[in-house]
Amino acid sequence: MTELEDVVRSQCKLQGAFRLQFMDTLFEDQFMNLTSVNEIKNKDTIKIIQLTDSLTPLSGTMNTSDSASGHSELPSCSSDTIVLSSPESTTTRSSWPDTFSIPHFSFDAEFKLEQANGVLREKGTLLIPDIKLKSDILEGLIQKIVQYKLYVTDREFEQVAEALTKRHPCLAERGSDTGYGGWKVSLKYKLSNYRTHLRKIGCPEVTVNALKHKPDGKQSPAYNVKKPRRGEVDYCPSYPIGENDQTLETAREELLSDVKKRNNRETIKTKMQRTFALRRREVLRGAPMISDFLTRWPALFDVTEVNTEFKRITTIPLQSKFLSQLDLHYENLLKVFERRPGQQGRMLKEMMSAVIQDDIDASRELAIRGLCIYLNEDPKDLMQEYVDMDEDLFHSAIEKTTMGIFVIKHIAENEPRDVGIVLEGVIVLQDLENVAFATAMLFGLIYSLNLKYPTTLRYTFEILQKIIMELDGGELSIKAQNFKSKLHL
Repeated sequence: MTELEDVVRSQCKLQGAFRLQFMDTLFEDQFMNLTSVNEIKNKDTIKIIQLTDSLTPLSGTMNTSDSASGHSELPSCSSDTIVLSSPESTTTRSSWPDTFSIPHFSFDAEFKLEQANGVLREKGTLLIPDIKLKSDILEGLIQKIVQYKLYVTDREFEQVAEALTKRHPCLAERGSDTGYGGWKVSLKYKLSNYRTHLRKIGCPEVTVNALKHKPDGKQSPAYNVKKPRRGEVDYCPSYPIGENDQTLETAREELLSDVKKRNNRETIKTKMQRTFALRRREVLRGAPMISDFLTRWPALFDVTEVNTEFKRITTIPLQSKFLSQLDLHYENLLKVFERRPGQQGRMLKEMMSAVIQDDIDASRELAIRGLCIYLNEDPKDLMQEYVDMDEDLFHSAIEKTTMGIFVIKHIAENEPRDVGIVLEGVIVLQDLENVAFATAMLFGLIYSLNLKYPTTLRYTFEILQKIIMELDGGELSIKAQNFKSKLHL
């Protein structure tokens, strides 16, 4: 991505922050935020969103000619066309950047900072900003932050404050260990006040945490705050322009009959996109039982829709990235497994010796099972095999399963008869072919339904999320960090 951005910046003579979008076939060729050059195909069109001080994006387009390397032959680019918000949403979000780019502030603020930086270079004197200048700086930073998220972690606040003092060294603070501790605290208060403003005007991502939406007896503002915790980008979107509860409920009811019709994929996809915001509010506010949600939204429990819903929430593809990342890390995973001592090491070696070479499905399953064992978690908590089991006993076992994957086998056969997913004792997906594919779909459903990771598999899912899927990978538990270090030795 960095190489592609450098080429775009050079060819289009851009200055300041911008982001790239590509035409996503899953969303009827609408422009979506580009997170990986692998999403670009030959001769694709890329839209350039240049971020301005007022947050009004300016756009230009270019054609790509080499999706593999990210190099492209670029025609002249224009950046004088206003891009209106998509009718599907009133906001455009992207994932939090690895390096936070400080925006340009107002003209007078930039002028003052330029002068102060010059004084610092000549005399070594730091700037003590006046109230207006500090307010302008904080306002500009907050407007840039909310392009990514409304609820920011301590580490991300620190990242912004550090980037500010690097961009404008005159703003470093005397007596502070880091030089930006005061800015970090000010940003926290400023964003908190800004969320209060957004709550008053009805921003759904903030109103979902209003006291009137708290459960009875839990009237504390800090109780069960609903916010992105796993790298979600579109966590609680606004309704599409012109839509309300009644119109979206009508569309949901139409979907109930649409899913029963054959060759109706395009209609279902369009209405599922249209009702995305309604579905997210039901999930976040009501935390419905899976059986009830399956009855209300049967179209969601389909492989194609799980993939699409996950991409709506995170902007990255689910199935392709999950499986390709498993393949990418496979050799290193085997090396890590081989070095594991003790009982887990013996179990891993036995499992690796039983895998047939050149069987991609078996190799991926080995990577997932091995990950559980290495982290001292039981793979049976993730997947259960049922070999020649009586049907009544099988359904009895399924009813007792809170979350997991089932594999039905016969003794005389190597390949599974069926692979599926169970949530709260309900089979929600079947005929998934193999365990790795089923794990990807389970991961997608956890995001789609805003479910918590199973306690007994929390480290396995943390690795799958932050290292395999590269979602919110900046903060790792000690166990996950140790594993990541060994994986990249």
